Amino acid sequence: MQSGERRPTLADVAAEAGVSVALVSIVMRGVPGASEATRQRVREVAARLGYQPDSRARRLRSGESRLLGVVFDVRHPFHHDMLTGLYEAAAKVDYELALSAVTPRRDERAAIEDLLRDRCAALIPLGPQISAGELDALTARLPVVVMFRHVHKRTVDVVRTDDEGGLRLAVDHLAGLGHRRIVHVDGGRTAASAERRRGYQDAMRQHGLQAYARVLSGGSGEEDGARAARELLAGPASTMPTAVAMFNDLSAAGMLDVLRRSGLSVPGEVSVVGYDDASFSRLGHIDLTTVAQDVETLATLAVARAVERLEGAVVTQREITIEPHLIARGTSGPPATGNR
Repeated sequence: MQSGERRPTLADVAAEAGVSVALVSIVMRGVPGASEATRQRVREVAARLGYQPDSRARRLRSGESRLLGVVFDVRHPFHHDMLTGLYEAAAKVDYELALSAVTPRRDERAAIEDLLRDRCAALIPLGPQISAGELDALTARLPVVVMFRHVHKRTVDVVRTDDEGGLRLAVDHLAGLGHRRIVHVDGGRTAASAERRRGYQDAMRQHGLQAYARVLSGGSGEEDGARAARELLAGPASTMPTAVAMFNDLSAAGMLDVLRRSGLSVPGEVSVVGYDDASFSRLGHIDLTTVAQDVETLATLAVARAVERLEGAVVTQREITIEPHLIARGTSGPPATGNR
């Protein structure tokens, strides 16, 4: 079908094959009621015309949407990675995804409303920023499985990573390399920022480094990391850290860019650790040490929980937390001699 052409319909296939629309529907659904010769003729015509069954419309007519609505942020590469996992997990249980994006000009509420209009069976928001009260209110309309954020509401299911533990892994790694002046650039008001900040502070105390603990206000974007880097560089040389644990990989990319452009070597003079293991962090020119979230497990559990709710299963564990793991790459190493 060429761009701009009308999409072939059941009626088009029926007219070309010389049968009724009802008979074409029987063939397309694979149910009894048509001879093998008719099935073959209808399929050949459908292939020639480029007809594709609209499974979504068929499910809506039957009253069973089997659509899982996912809200994601186009600005966050890790959300793109999660979509891959969610598509695979949904396909395994014969569900489909309906995606609705948050953009710089489209907020989360608008993204959610679009999915509600699509009559999704359940909602899976990735790191939502709306209030817990709003998420709670949504559960009166459909099951809600929040990812990457703790929610203090018994009606809202949660699948997330142990974010406190993740930052402890980052600090453990850096302290084990011999670093003491370890700074954390947090996520500002972003979901999971408080947990990661708390994990950093706890780990610094556990290593006896509380006197060196320092948190800079950041955010989830590349520019947030770049701004934090400029703030560090503008301070006295005596306050410059030898290592930085970032809120996520995207902010770590901004930190790396500014540090390297300023002439500092990474990890020779400053080590940098990200969080997420987003796909871009594995690129050779970035090679970022990071705390990895288990995409496959998180996606599988989120889809499974949504399906359990839809099937009326009794759920005793409202929140599921998955342990992260650290992946050491090229942006972390021991501090320079005499610079600890």
